[in-house]
Amino acid sequence: MLCAGASSRLGEPKALAEIGGRAVLDWMLSATLNALPSETAPLVITGAHHPAIEGFIERARARETNPLPSEIAFNPRWEAGRTAGLQLAARLRVGADLLIWPADVPLVSASCLKELVQEWERLGSPNRGWLAPAVGKKFGHPMVVGRALVSELDGLQPDAPLRELRKRADPLSYIRVEDAAVLDDLDTPADLDRLRRRVDEQAC
Repeated sequence: MLCAGASSRLGEPKALAEIGGRAVLDWMLSATLNALPSETAPLVITGAHHPAIEGFIERARARETNPLPSEIAFNPRWEAGRTAGLQLAARLRVGADLLIWPADVPLVSASCLKELVQEWERLGSPNRGWLAPAVGKKFGHPMVVGRALVSELDGLQPDAPLRELRKRADPLSYIRVEDAAVLDDLDTPADLDRLRRRVDEQAC
């Protein structure tokens, strides 16, 4: 989970913004742990707001009788961009496929994550593969990247766009999903209000 940006346009740490009475990071961790195998704890990559996010996770662990497992790692090169955070994730998860989920897209459901995982397995977990969800003709997040492709992250500049890695994917795949949340872009206060309204409407 990529939670390293400064969230300057939002005006508060994106991972800790509240939607439906829950922090963005809580939504993401809960969906992940409900959808994915339990062998590896979710990895949260932080940057600008590391102390606040680390404090949130520690308080959550203290409150829960059976706390959500997670690992947190500070990316000292967070200002360089998203690829720098993924390079850190690759070093911490050597030899593993990565499900890459930015905090900009917080409300993806556990069932959508399960669809991604099942499709990845159906494809044979291709070591140079890339799998993204799609709604109509639009592609979204999170995406799954094969372990051999992940190992090539360190060959990119920290500020390189991820499309540079995507160009090397084989196969480059997608799966049609019904969950429009894969297209979200939480970036501004208006975006946050929109996501809050959606959750409130779904709760009615």
